[in-house]
Parts: sequence; structure tokens; C-alpha cells
Amino acid sequence: MNHKRPIIAATAFFSLILLYLPALAVGYFSINNARYGLAWRGFTLEWYTKLFHDQYIIEATVNSLILALVSTAISTILGTALAIGLYRAPWSPKTHRFFDLLINLPVVVPDIIMAVALAMAFRILRLLSEAFEMGMLTLIIGHVTFQISFVALIVKSRLESLGHETDEAAMDLYASRFFHFRRVTLPLIMPGVVAGGLLAFTLSIDDFIISFFTHGPDSITLPIYIYASVKRGLTPEIHALSTLLLIFTAVIVVIVERATRKNE
Repeated sequence: MNHKRPIIAATAFFSLILLYLPALAVGYFSINNARYGLAWRGFTLEWYTKLFHDQYIIEATVNSLILALVSTAISTILGTALAIGLYRAPWSPKTHRFFDLLINLPVVVPDIIMAVALAMAFRILRLLSEAFEMGMLTLIIGHVTFQISFVALIVKSRLESLGHETDEAAMDLYASRFFHFRRVTLPLIMPGVVAGGLLAFTLSIDDFIISFFTHGPDSITLPIYIYASVKRGLTPEIHALSTLLLIFTAVIVVIVERATRKNE
């Protein structure tokens, strides 16, 4: 068995290289003084400076943050309520399995299918109201539709790990439903709520496909801006922007991982 360990270690190392080499390449070009070509021309932060003076990038960043914050707040509230309702309501086993399937569907269904479905739904809704013209509202609704499932799954797993003992103890002590939720349930599930909210925020910031199908001319997000810029040709500013997004996403993932580990 020992002779297999170097092979396993080499395979793991090679896999990590394939996984992180593109990210390292983007970081390399973002600090390279050469605007074109692969040769190293010296260290520079000029591309980051130009990035923060680009009005279009600033607008896309503001749109992305507004979209992520609003959709995360809505999906966290709805996802938490959904998880509590599924866990505590006296559903039959068959009904419970059906609801579990509905929650998992947005997680496993390809984004392109959800994006096309949302675009068609908004097209129909526009016949009823002009409020559903493609813009920030449709973006928020589109993101909430897939964020809810991730939040609900995480919070539900937290509830299942707690069991029903605390509920029974609270009822034995004549606690009202609101008091029980505010002083017992919510503090206990808060790590799961935070982890679900952070994951939803990360998914919103990085999403491209659903945003591409539901955005309007005045609601360009960072992923859409990067896509449009790549079509015109890669520039060091795009490398700098991509590097900042990678770092930001990595920080959020670490926070989620630590919150989940504390939850467990």
C-alpha cells in the first residue's frame, strides 16, 4: 500500500495545480507592467489604480453589491422560514419527501434552464405590469429564486442536528411560540442562517447566466461587464478586476466554511 501513496499525492498535487493555475495566471497579469504579451515587465499596481477610476466598473460594482445585499436579505428570511416550516410542520413522509425534492431542484437544475424559464416568466408578467421590465427588480427576483434553496438546505440541516428536544423543553416550560422562536430557536440556528446568507451572497456576486438573462441596460453587474469586456479583448484592468473578485469570493468562502464548521 505504501507504494501507492506517492501516486495519490502526485495526483492530488496535479489536481490542485489545474484548479488554481488559471487564478494564479490572472493575478500574475494584474500586477505585470506589460499591457500585452506574457513577458514580465516589472511589478505595478497601475491597473488597479485605473480600475478604481473607471466609472463603468464603479457602476457595475454598485449594482452587484445592491443586488447581492437585497437578494441575500430576502432569500435568507424566506429560506429560514421555509426550513422551519418544513422541519416543524407535521407533514406526512411522502409530502416531506416531495418538498425536499422541490428545494433541491434549483440546486441541481442547470443555470441556463432556470435563466430561460425566468426570462419567459418575466415576458409574461410584463403583459400585466411594466414593473417587470428587465432591470434591478427582475435581477433580484431571479437571484432570490435560486438563493432560497441554498439557505433552506443549510438551515434545515442545522435544525435536524438540534432535534426536537429543545422544542419539547420550551413547551414544558409554557413558552409562547414567539418567545420560543426568539429566545431558543433563532439563537440556536443562527450559525446556519449566517452560513446560508453568506453562501447566498457569494452566489449572487459570482452569478452570470441568470443575471445575463434578467438584467436591463441600467443594471449591468460585474460578471456581465467582464463578459462584455472579454469580447472586446482582455486588458490588464480586467485581470485586476477578476483578481479582486477572486480574493473577495475566497474570503467569503472561508467565512462560510468556518461558520459551518462551528455549526457542526
